[in-house]
Amino acid sequence: MKQAHRHERPTGVEWYVSDTDGTGGHLRDSADAFRVRELEAVEPEPLDADPGSYAHVVFRATLREWDTNAFAGALASKLGVSRERVSWAGTKDKYAVTTQLFSVRLDDERDLPELDGADIEPLGRVGRPVLFGDLAGNEFEISVAEADHPERASDITAELRAFAGDDERVGVPNYFGPQRFGSARPVTHRVGLAILRGEWEAAVRTYVTFTSETDPEASAKARRAVDDRWGGDWGELTELLPGRLNYERSLLQGLAETGGNDPEDFRAALERFPSNLQQLLVHAAQSYLLNRIVSTRLERRLPFDGAVAGDVVAFADRDAPLPVPDMDRLQRVDENRVTTVNRHVERGRAFVTAPLVGTETDLADGEPGDIEREILADEGVEPSDFDLPGEFHSEGTRRAVLVTTDLTVTEPLTFQFQLPKGSYATTLLREYLKVAPDQLG
Repeated sequence: MKQAHRHERPTGVEWYVSDTDGTGGHLRDSADAFRVRELEAVEPEPLDADPGSYAHVVFRATLREWDTNAFAGALASKLGVSRERVSWAGTKDKYAVTTQLFSVRLDDERDLPELDGADIEPLGRVGRPVLFGDLAGNEFEISVAEADHPERASDITAELRAFAGDDERVGVPNYFGPQRFGSARPVTHRVGLAILRGEWEAAVRTYVTFTSETDPEASAKARRAVDDRWGGDWGELTELLPGRLNYERSLLQGLAETGGNDPEDFRAALERFPSNLQQLLVHAAQSYLLNRIVSTRLERRLPFDGAVAGDVVAFADRDAPLPVPDMDRLQRVDENRVTTVNRHVERGRAFVTAPLVGTETDLADGEPGDIEREILADEGVEPSDFDLPGEFHSEGTRRAVLVTTDLTVTEPLTFQFQLPKGSYATTLLREYLKVAPDQLG
């Protein structure tokens, strides 16, 4: 194993599993160089279905250089409705060409507006909105620009097949990628951890003022200026931030309205965020904890393509089009069941998991459980801390520690592959490029 890039380590990602040096290069040289298409899992009724029973129009949108949240906001604005009426199956990055599924509560699909950089195709109607996670996975075609050593890709592929324990599929640790935390400024998990500790002012201050090496200097300078005067006139502090930092400005404007003198004022400021962003803050903390757990499993040389005593495995979702775990079918592995369970793992019928900690989380036993408890203790977090108000609450779940895929690599260096929902393309490609996260994000 090789140590991860130093800019990855603050997000809990400590290792590469491939020893071969990277190809170098960077992603997103153009939008066309990063294409992702959702593998859809929603079957809507026809468009002429009764809007009284099927109030939501489902549509497929192919977006060029649109952030998912920004597109939803622009669509809602054009329609003259609340942004909360627009929902989607998966969040995608801005600097890409993405094809994804949305829904909006709408009487007539012909009211869907035209937006620059968006090709909107109405598909049908559903009785409930498309929800986050309503997809089977994603299909990627990604080209690497300016790779110094593309010839190294074949050796890395061989190593990733060995890690997966598969002669045909490559496998990598199922880390959460830099997008989960902010590629240029990995901050969301820091905010989430402060929320879990009940430190509402620290959460707001971190979101507004935290800087990193990769934060643009103009933004970093403004953040430092606010930090130096923290607790002063919130309205004046708002004006120190450039307009593009709209979420940060929203937090300070909220404090200006409430006074910013009480912990509840800081919580109320965070609750001004869209509901999905509120959820993301706690989800990012969960993701960071999982990354640390996965990194420690690697460090202790525990297997990823097989279970050990104490592990919790999830059996496969028999109805899914991709090999994915069903987190409603969990089993704790005792010493007498290791061999039997690992036959299921080898055949793709079961997956070794780690926790995305929440109020309902049961931790593993044995050495895997020791790792989980050590990481939580080190961060000062326990499952009951996720019993939070509103959108911040999370019951938790588990996640496979290994993700595998068929992979095609073509010259000069283009990757084609599919991943189940929730797994990151950058988690695979980081093993090939071995560059800073901002070169991947």
